[in-house]
Amino acid sequence: MDADLTMVLQHKAINRWRLFWLIAIPMSIVMVVETFSVDLTVAPGVTAMIAFSVRWAVPFIFLVVATSALQVLFPGPFPAWLLRNRKYIGLCFAVAMAWQGLFIFLMSNFHREFYFDEIYLLRDELEGSTGYIFLAAMVVTSFQFGRKSLSPKQWKLLHTSGLYFLWAYPFSVYWFDLFYYDNPQPIDYVFYWSGFIAFALRIAAWGKKRQHAAKKIALEYNTPLVFRVSGAAIIVFGLLLSATGLQWQDLATQFVTGPAWSANLSLWLPFWPFEPFWSLFFIGAGTMLVTKTRTQVEQEGLRSPAT
Repeated sequence: MDADLTMVLQHKAINRWRLFWLIAIPMSIVMVVETFSVDLTVAPGVTAMIAFSVRWAVPFIFLVVATSALQVLFPGPFPAWLLRNRKYIGLCFAVAMAWQGLFIFLMSNFHREFYFDEIYLLRDELEGSTGYIFLAAMVVTSFQFGRKSLSPKQWKLLHTSGLYFLWAYPFSVYWFDLFYYDNPQPIDYVFYWSGFIAFALRIAAWGKKRQHAAKKIALEYNTPLVFRVSGAAIIVFGLLLSATGLQWQDLATQFVTGPAWSANLSLWLPFWPFEPFWSLFFIGAGTMLVTKTRTQVEQEGLRSPAT
């Protein structure tokens, strides 16, 4: 079965540039067709196209975030196919974001009064602009002519930081749609949980790598019971936070932004005070404890008398 799936996923039509064109061209056609159903001469019509283009872009960035984790956790033909085509899936995200950029340009230049009265917020502007800067840099350095300007460490830092930021922006938007604003739409739930699962998979893959690294150090290792129990409890707490934002968001935000310096930060610092990410922070901390290992060598060292 895996051999048959591997053969199918190796077909040229669904790999590399052919996969990119297979997705990017129909997506662009849909964008053009959709513009005929709205009135771009008025601000609400442009706003609708901004939202429409974002909904095309988000699945691609979440998929890219999850790709390497899927290969670590569930190695097989499909994760291998995703990993092989991660660059091209990321470029499909860039195409969708280019369409969004076009509609934002139309809004900010031809509907300026509506834009500054109804949409503009400094922190949102900083988040969006930073995201586009990351995206442009990542696209350029995805090709050899751009990549040769960076060392391997610089390239990895850029793409890892950019990937996290580009994931964080839509994830935080859908978190607020669910846990702050009224009347969330079904698609908001789909995108929020997709983004959450994508990053949670990365945390799980990181934990698995920590365990494998410990095995390379010594054949025998263990995680102290207190770490396993406390780590599991923290993970459960993080999962609880991820689903109960309505119950704690308002009180927690008021508490964190109570000091004047914190309230000022919330006006311009992207994502501050980071409420959408608290649950994942706890899950990461719990995973670190659960996978904290004590090798046989360390145990013998603890039992040996001091010299």
